Amino acid sequence: MDSETITEKDQQLARSCLKCPVCAYARSRQKGLIFWFVKRVESGICPACKAYEKVYGRKAHEPISEP
Repeated sequence: MDSETITEKDQQLARSCLKCPVCAYARSRQKGLIFWFVKRVESGICPACKAYEKVYGRKAHEPISEP
């Protein structure tokens, strides 16, 4: 299976990262201890943060840009 293929499980995990209060706080504030924590932990430990990056093409701590 290709590692770039986005599965339904990846999409579910990415949605859970969107709803995660810790990640949402980090995306909105862009500073502080929680931001630092999400920035350091997202790619190493959290499967939801990894899926978020795979599905949306940006890190879990990066702000959501409004179109």
